[in-house]
Amino acid sequence: MRTPILAGNWKLFKTVKEAKDLVESLHSIIGRIYDREVVVCPVFTSLYPVSQILDGKSIKMGAQDVYFEEKGAFTGEVAPIMLKDVGCTYVIIGHSERRKYFGETDEIVNKKTKAALEAGLIPIICVGESLEEKESDQTLNVVTVQVNGALKDLTPSLIEKTVIAYEPIWAIGTGKNDNPSSAQTTISTIRNVMASICGENSAEKVRILYGGSVKPENIDGFMKERDIDGALVGGASLTAESFARIVKYE
Repeated sequence: MRTPILAGNWKLFKTVKEAKDLVESLHSIIGRIYDREVVVCPVFTSLYPVSQILDGKSIKMGAQDVYFEEKGAFTGEVAPIMLKDVGCTYVIIGHSERRKYFGETDEIVNKKTKAALEAGLIPIICVGESLEEKESDQTLNVVTVQVNGALKDLTPSLIEKTVIAYEPIWAIGTGKNDNPSSAQTTISTIRNVMASICGENSAEKVRILYGGSVKPENIDGFMKERDIDGALVGGASLTAESFARIVKYE
């Protein structure tokens, strides 16, 4: 059995006070969760104060990005060990916005994934196609290349520790979302690609999430699909009530 993950990517939102208020409200609504993992991913400046509130609670914390070096003259970057030090369990890697606005390549995603795993962080590796790629029937080719690139040179035991998030770029922040059966088809392909890399047994252990305009109204449908093990949630994770409903999917 794969433990579902409901992760909230707050992107560039929430001051420290707002972040603290949000996690306090979220915890008060959902209480202690045993059969699924709940993860919040604030901006860097809120990580430590949020970790103090979450200490001893069932909500876990992740970062939105990481650099692949442990230390050095890399102004503005944050190392994996530093994220671990402030209480992170997870880190998002290769989000489409990082790829689009900051030029991240599959090679960079691979290096960040390896560095995160080395530090004991669980990488949530994002893959997904653009609208143009979708309309030209390139979805499966795109995610195949991205998954292979992200997991290059990783052993099966390390791959088992990763999480993949399928986020069709055309659905992120647009209000449009893939339908559950279509998302299942793509995510099943991703699992098959992983099986070709690390073997079927290891691939079956990897949790694969759906992301892209996930909201309270559609989470139940996605979570009924065999290969969808949770969601990476954007805007709907910015209020406690909406994210709590997603966490409590039926």
